[in-house]
Amino acid sequence: MRTRDTEEFAEFFSARFDTYRRIAHALCGDWDEAEEITQESFVKVYARWSKIRRDTVDAYLRTVLTRSFLDTRRRKRAREDVVAEVPDAGSRDPETAERLALGSALLSVPPRQRAVLVLRFIVDQSVEQVAATMGCSVGTVKSQTSRGLDTLRAAYPETTRSA
Repeated sequence: MRTRDTEEFAEFFSARFDTYRRIAHALCGDWDEAEEITQESFVKVYARWSKIRRDTVDAYLRTVLTRSFLDTRRRKRAREDVVAEVPDAGSRDPETAERLALGSALLSVPPRQRAVLVLRFIVDQSVEQVAATMGCSVGTVKSQTSRGLDTLRAAYPETTRSA
């Protein structure tokens, strides 16, 4: 790869890594795994950097990130980590508690539906963009959105919704 391409990629990486790590965290719910998925995605993008059109590089990276996440779920790679002590319960702030409850509810949504919800409502992509990112039809995105929202609503605690 040319030095100019390497410098251009380094700038792209620096400017986008945190954003895509947050998207990966919304998908998987674990910061360490999110970092791993994000790094893996950037490595894949770097390998094809000279062939990627710069005006579509964000869409390409979102696709790679989403598919990397889904691949980890297909391979049953995600598993619980056994720890000797229960982690600190965290803040008693109501906003933090609500955010944690919503995050936990989102993790109860099946991975493909969760990916659709994250792309639609966190990344703010259109139905057509999500379909292109995930390599599926618009109808599939709509049905996965509907099912995912139903699952999310059922998992989200009633007490936080009635405030």
